[in-house]
Amino acid sequence: MKALVFHEPGRTSWQDVPDPAIKDAADAVVRVEAVTICGTDLHIVKGDVPEVTPGRVLGHEAVGTVVEIGGDVRTVRPGDRVLVSCISACGRCRFCREGRYGQCRGGGGWVLGHTIDGTQAEYVRVPFADLSVHPLPHAVDSREAVLLADIFPTSYEVGVLNGGVRPGDTVVVVGAGPIGLAAITTATLYSPFRIIVVDLAESRLAAARDLGADATASAREGPEQLVEDLTEGLGADVVIEAVGVPEAFEMCTRMVRPGGRVANIGVHGKPAVLHLEDLWIKDVTITTGLVDTSSTPMLLRMLAAGRLPAAALVTHSFELDRMEEAYDVFSRAADTGALKVVLGGPRHDAVAVPPQEERAR
Repeated sequence: MKALVFHEPGRTSWQDVPDPAIKDAADAVVRVEAVTICGTDLHIVKGDVPEVTPGRVLGHEAVGTVVEIGGDVRTVRPGDRVLVSCISACGRCRFCREGRYGQCRGGGGWVLGHTIDGTQAEYVRVPFADLSVHPLPHAVDSREAVLLADIFPTSYEVGVLNGGVRPGDTVVVVGAGPIGLAAITTATLYSPFRIIVVDLAESRLAAARDLGADATASAREGPEQLVEDLTEGLGADVVIEAVGVPEAFEMCTRMVRPGGRVANIGVHGKPAVLHLEDLWIKDVTITTGLVDTSSTPMLLRMLAAGRLPAAALVTHSFELDRMEEAYDVFSRAADTGALKVVLGGPRHDAVAVPPQEERAR
């Protein structure tokens, strides 16, 4: 099969690799129907995630059809169309029993495209399939559903829930990429008083306004003053960091009010300064986290009901074999206007056969 392989920082290739096979009785093999590229993938390609070793197939988000299952899998069977979660969960360790699947100590957590081969391929082996794939209704479009593999649960759980967004809050989202835009849409579920969005690109600020932002500001043009003016000098109740660079995190800590919350979503590859000399007296809560995807079933129900504007985030579509071109477009978002790029498309009528048999045809 073909897959996108990481070789070293700055170098990947779409190439032939061995077909995945069942290694454990809890595994499933999924034929990939649609995938997307995450900002975390860009961090990996830049060399910011040293756990990703040369030869690794990248990607941790997909929709596809189950073609093979291990003997212990009970919730899906060959032929089922599924969402492949970015998080795998053993279901047995302490953290899984608490619903904190991102911290799984039984061989799960964020493993796809990280410590095992991922989803940016024609087929993928998914460990712990009973908790790590979600059956999809036939009517749910693959190009929308794939956004619930990572960005929507991440924004909701690590941004909105960790940030404790409440009715009447002033919420600032720093970074209007896909994660930040999904944070806007899921924050509105809690009826905040105002959402302010900060970014460098006007195209992304425009997208933020379309999705419900009440005010926007360029990161170059005094967003901290805007927040101060709109809150009468108090600061924001919740500030969500959705960029992953030190400057963005430090900006967030300057915009939060005393007693407020800073929810960091961004993947950071460099140290950020924590100005405790200013923050120690302000009773500020700072949260970090890896998504657990415990909210995915609820978000899927909302998507099926037309309550999540997932399609609004997809700006570019490609065939699966144009993976390298898609990475180039996504990595130059300021020039291309890319928000979320999706590769592949629906194949609802496909007949499920094991990958080895299909390749032999």
